[in-house]
Amino acid sequence: MQKRTLLSLTFLFLFLAGFSQGKNRAFAITGQSNANFNWTDIRTIQLNSGDIEDVLYESGVTKFLFKNALTNKAVESIIINVIPTVPSVENRKVSSEKIEIVNPSPTFLKSAALAYDYRQEKLFFASMHTGHLSWLDLRHSDNTPVFYTIDQPLVKNEDFQDESLNITRMGMGADGKGYAITNDGSQVVSFTTGKNTVITNLGGLIDAVSNNDISIQNRCTSWGGDIIGHVSGKLILFSAAQNVFEIDLSNRVTTYLGRVKNLPANFSLNGAAVDEEDQVIVSSANTFEGYYKINMEDLSAKKLETKGKVFNASDLASSYLLGHSKQKTGNAVLASREMIGNKFISVYPNPVYTGNVKIGFDKMEPGKYTIALTDLQGRLIERKSVNILYKGQVENYTLKTKPVKGIYMIKITDAGKKNIFSDKLIIEN
Repeated sequence: MQKRTLLSLTFLFLFLAGFSQGKNRAFAITGQSNANFNWTDIRTIQLNSGDIEDVLYESGVTKFLFKNALTNKAVESIIINVIPTVPSVENRKVSSEKIEIVNPSPTFLKSAALAYDYRQEKLFFASMHTGHLSWLDLRHSDNTPVFYTIDQPLVKNEDFQDESLNITRMGMGADGKGYAITNDGSQVVSFTTGKNTVITNLGGLIDAVSNNDISIQNRCTSWGGDIIGHVSGKLILFSAAQNVFEIDLSNRVTTYLGRVKNLPANFSLNGAAVDEEDQVIVSSANTFEGYYKINMEDLSAKKLETKGKVFNASDLASSYLLGHSKQKTGNAVLASREMIGNKFISVYPNPVYTGNVKIGFDKMEPGKYTIALTDLQGRLIERKSVNILYKGQVENYTLKTKPVKGIYMIKITDAGKKNIFSDKLIIEN
């Protein structure tokens, strides 16, 4: 009997429902064994223990569909560029050679970059060296996983062997976009996760003055690792060398926060995911002893007690943003982001800096709805009626008079005045 590596159909539905509700699980990119460095398989792990739950895709075993997202046709080949490794000759230019990979699997080039959008139920990943963006459609109801890709890469890499432009850091931001960063920090890229994927190159990371000799561009201290989103709108970057940085996306200024304590010296920090306790679980691509939990208050790490086989993982991704369990005032206003962007309606960005809010009626039926902004005591600030014509419609909601900085409530009711959505909205000056 042919080995089945996916869940049964019934269990798959239960699994996806659990993930969209923010269960304490994460996705992991691993090899086929715990001593394998071909990052081609997709598994789920329990964040409280690091134990493997399920195999969603096993390279060479799992049957799959791999499609072009624009044409919906099967991906028949992918072209990669390689600079020939030949001696330089006078009057001769060494140019790229194109190599065609026929009938590729979705992870044939391996991956060390992963991001999970629980609203769209898509698991994004980038191929190493080429920067191709692909994703696994978790809404698909069949036992055969369906992957998609687009022709436009996240970054243009003229040399497959050039590690500086490898996409090794990827995660979701508080604005609902995915973010990817090259090894050398020279390119920060955002991508939308809805029906039409829009890729935007934001420029390179900039060192804060306080970083001194711990530069975000330094290969020894700052390449590799992973990024996670923060509810404040910033990104937190963990480098493979165990250093931690905070990225302000408004200007790309990157501030060194410190080094993770108590990790083994040979622990290359490659994957990071936020758990339900608002702490960060990290994995290593080159060591097999286990996963660690980082307390972000003091950057101290504690090893998880994993009962089963430990898989070294090149990247992790969960549905949580850092800061989701806290509410603070001051320069960084934090609030729970998990309720915003439920399976029916999504609200972003959050926090709001410009007075413009987007509300996605992701799975709502067409009809008339009312959007209301109130204070925490329920007092109405302003109200707007909208007519939704189709599922997935995004409504641009501009605040008439921008309230003072603080935490408010955004509420949505249907034509029968039934409350269908209510959650916090953070407004920054």
